[in-house]
Amino acid sequence: MILTSLWSGMRVKEIAAVRVCDVRADDGSILREVRLTAEQTKGRRSRTVYFNQKLRDELASYLRIYPPTDNTQPLFWTERSKGWNANTLGQWFFWTYRNAGIVGASSHSGRRTFITTLANKGVGVRVLAALAGHASIAVTQAYIDVNDEMKRSAVELI
Repeated sequence: MILTSLWSGMRVKEIAAVRVCDVRADDGSILREVRLTAEQTKGRRSRTVYFNQKLRDELASYLRIYPPTDNTQPLFWTERSKGWNANTLGQWFFWTYRNAGIVGASSHSGRRTFITTLANKGVGVRVLAALAGHASIAVTQAYIDVNDEMKRSAVELI
């Protein structure tokens, strides 16, 4: 779940709502593009999420280790074989990060890291907004954490 957040920028609500059939093709491979319905997203607007090869490989391994009994079941489920809701998954992220000693992290940290990492690599804010599912680039800009490395790299461009 953490890698899904870090490598796709999905919101915790989307991670909780995504089903096996949303991410897995008929041949069993993991899709490169996942289409989320309006019910699965914030703001009730459908959107496409893109999975890189690293995430597709990890999800394929996950589904081999934890094979689903039903293709329509949630991709991630609890120890009682139930799906998560956004609130309990948000708490899971919070406590997982806290127990790992990562202070101040939340369910949104992976999404923020996804956007900031791509910004550090020169991806434009309009592309970032589209990947994040933001209607406004102003919202996306608020996610981008400026750090010293970004500033060092910027002045080297002159």
